[in-house]
Amino acid sequence: MNILSTLFRPKTIAVVGASTKPKSAGHIVMMNLLQGGFDGIIMPVTPKYNSVCGVLAYRDIASLPMAPDVAFLCTNACRNEALIQELAAKQVKHIIILSADTIGSNEPSEYQSIAKQNGIRILGPNSLGIIMPWAKLNASCSPINAKPGKIAFISQSAAMCTTILDWANDKDIGFSAIVSLGNALDIDFADLLDYLTMDSKTEAILLYVDTIKDARRFMSAARAASRNRRILVLKGGRTHAGRTAAQAHTGGQDSLDIIYDSAIQRSGMLRVNNSHELFAAVETLTHSIPLRGERLTILSNGGGPAIIAVDTLLMKGGQLASLPSALIQQLNDILPESWSQNNPVDLLGDADHERYIKALKLLMDHDFTDAILIMHSPSASMNSDYAASAIVDAINQHPRRQHFNILTNWSGETTAKPARQIFTHAGIPTYRTPESAVIAFMHLVEYRRNQKQLMETPTTAEPVHMRELTEAKQWISNKLQDNKSVSLDTHQIGVFLKYFNFNVLATWLASDVSEAVHIAEQIGYPVAVKLRSPDIAHKSDIQGVMLNLRNRHEVASAAEAILDRAQLHYPSANIHGLLIQAMAKLAGGEEIRIKVKTDPTFGPVILIGQGGAEWDESVDATCALPPLNMTLARYLIVRAIKEGKIRLQKLPIPMDIAKLSELLVRISQMIVDCPQVYELDIHPLLATGEQFTVLDADMILKQCKQGDTQRRLAIRPYPVEYEEKRQLKDGTSILMRPILPEDEPNHANFVSKVSKEDLYNRFFSDVGELNHEALANLTQIDYDREMAFIAVSNPDSDPEIIGVSRALLNPDNTDAEFAILVRSDLKGLGLGKLLMQKIIKYCRQKGTKQISGVTMPTNRGMLMLAQKLGFELDVQFEDGIADMVLRLNEPSTPQ
Repeated sequence: MNILSTLFRPKTIAVVGASTKPKSAGHIVMMNLLQGGFDGIIMPVTPKYNSVCGVLAYRDIASLPMAPDVAFLCTNACRNEALIQELAAKQVKHIIILSADTIGSNEPSEYQSIAKQNGIRILGPNSLGIIMPWAKLNASCSPINAKPGKIAFISQSAAMCTTILDWANDKDIGFSAIVSLGNALDIDFADLLDYLTMDSKTEAILLYVDTIKDARRFMSAARAASRNRRILVLKGGRTHAGRTAAQAHTGGQDSLDIIYDSAIQRSGMLRVNNSHELFAAVETLTHSIPLRGERLTILSNGGGPAIIAVDTLLMKGGQLASLPSALIQQLNDILPESWSQNNPVDLLGDADHERYIKALKLLMDHDFTDAILIMHSPSASMNSDYAASAIVDAINQHPRRQHFNILTNWSGETTAKPARQIFTHAGIPTYRTPESAVIAFMHLVEYRRNQKQLMETPTTAEPVHMRELTEAKQWISNKLQDNKSVSLDTHQIGVFLKYFNFNVLATWLASDVSEAVHIAEQIGYPVAVKLRSPDIAHKSDIQGVMLNLRNRHEVASAAEAILDRAQLHYPSANIHGLLIQAMAKLAGGEEIRIKVKTDPTFGPVILIGQGGAEWDESVDATCALPPLNMTLARYLIVRAIKEGKIRLQKLPIPMDIAKLSELLVRISQMIVDCPQVYELDIHPLLATGEQFTVLDADMILKQCKQGDTQRRLAIRPYPVEYEEKRQLKDGTSILMRPILPEDEPNHANFVSKVSKEDLYNRFFSDVGELNHEALANLTQIDYDREMAFIAVSNPDSDPEIIGVSRALLNPDNTDAEFAILVRSDLKGLGLGKLLMQKIIKYCRQKGTKQISGVTMPTNRGMLMLAQKLGFELDVQFEDGIADMVLRLNEPSTPQ
């Protein structure tokens, strides 16, 4: 059971600060509980009244006859600490705080430590409360209740909650849960995603986000939830001013909007851009039908609205279906001669409901499209309500109804609203404008694309060899020594970049003009001369970079001018001389800028764009979170090109995207393995076909805190520390290591060599050939909350998976569900025991309280192994299952 189950399904609620004053929070909460139909025990706490809303009141918390499941604090913020101390003494486990006592603060409050010490979970402060319509629980200060539905809405903004509720009630749309997070000092998005993913009433989840505070937990919870639920995100704070307002509202750090974009996409969620799109998304998700495909056909009685729909579709990257010639001929037989003869199918302004229905039936008879948008503008030729009902009947009666996604756009207000309600009640998504209808369809398309990307099997890039990596780490150690941080330029970091196989343009250092001329004569013309100063961030501000200098006189003149301008504009700046480089052959190449920066919330991120003197990373870059593999790196590049952040030129030899992907993977490996790299700015990287040359770069190194250096990353990288070589009983050497996404083909081969009986014991059902999606779920795991160890034979030549053990940890880390599978022809060699011991050791190191598993009573080999390792067995022959539990917090547990 999830630790938050009692919060959302309470049997007793105490309302501290209950009141009889009509507009007070204590009165609104009491009325909402009573009018919502909550059938549990309500206990008002107030010294002012004997009863509130007809319910017997208690003078203080100590006098409550029982410990409430949930305590609702409707009091002034100054009383929170004392009240929470009293509730802790009463052994309350969940508290909802209305007061906004710490808006914009990231500092822990006194009562947080009290709550943590006593195992109390807090929702808020500055929370509106929770509404669980299916449980008839309205434990909120909202003036509007919610109807039962299948969408959960989690919001950091109380105002967004009430706005969505008011709109949804008008549309007759319901919710499975409404949760107002407030400042989220304790319970946050990760906790709620974990809970709602297991809620049978919730099919989709909407998030309104100001800021995320724990990126690792959020990413893990979101990824797990998005495997089973559609999750849409509206993120506030796209601009710098907006981010500042978000910080003032709910606290958190200032992170670039493009970083949130990357995090949302990487975890399999879908971002909507504004509240208008959010409303459209709610409408779509309320009638959620799996997307059949991306081809859209538009049926309309007006050319103008249909054109707007087409423009919106193509601008969003959608696909307009092509009408087959046979269908066009059939439509010619039933439509006026002047119909459009194309998609959109324009039925003309005098179309009645019969024309709509005849055309719609013909469209549904063919397989050329996946979705149909039926549009209508107010017309004297057709009764809007009657037509809507007739179209609903025609759709429901068509034998191929389930082959299509059907959406409708009935434009207008007074005349169209009843028709839209007819579609809503029929379970058909309906929208007020052409744009909102198409955007809603594209939400489904983009979500499907995101999920497909997540499931793609990545390829492996050539790793950096251990010798070079060791030398790179030693180089960093030498540079930092006793310094907390150092800033380095191209001349200083060239050696380090070469450890990671970067091609760096040779750079020489000149202390004055004469030395610059001497170096230029040595390396040959043309050359570039650049200012070297740690205090001048943008050399272009003073023309600190001079290119294509073709003789000694040009070099001398340029060097002198650069130094003079630096002295004039920055008289107090430290000038460390000049950098001299041979001119790279820019013709026929692309100039790309790549930057690694450390975000206060998400840790190290990788930015890529076209670069240039006026480069603004918040606008001109696309972002990715490390670690990257080849597939993720390629998506980053393709996304940057699609968004116009990289504008490819028509070159004789086009930039090799695969090779650039390899370079990004090496940068990712650098970030993961060298935590002292705080910032790296490559400006630019010259890309010529397969050749990539670093022309200029700066790096900041910082000492990192002792402990788990990987905690700074929002996504847990591959845990190389768990790799281990072992021997089987017959002397065969094997490598035991965590599974990788790239292992999918080998994992499929492994499963094919396991007997049907062993597969049945593992999966409790007959398993045929596992499809790509199933294999992706088994190989693309989140190392922060699950683990799969594989045993690999011949790891250095022809690697083959011969066994796997898994542990899926619950969010509270109180239990890990394990599973184990060994190739059927290799039983009896001790492989199962090695894999099981590996999982036990891993869970013990994670601090997991117990490991549990289920198998068949007939699986004697597994039961005997579990018993030898100290598991408690509970064999239930009637139910056909055997439970195995190993309590890790007991010192007597076998090693």
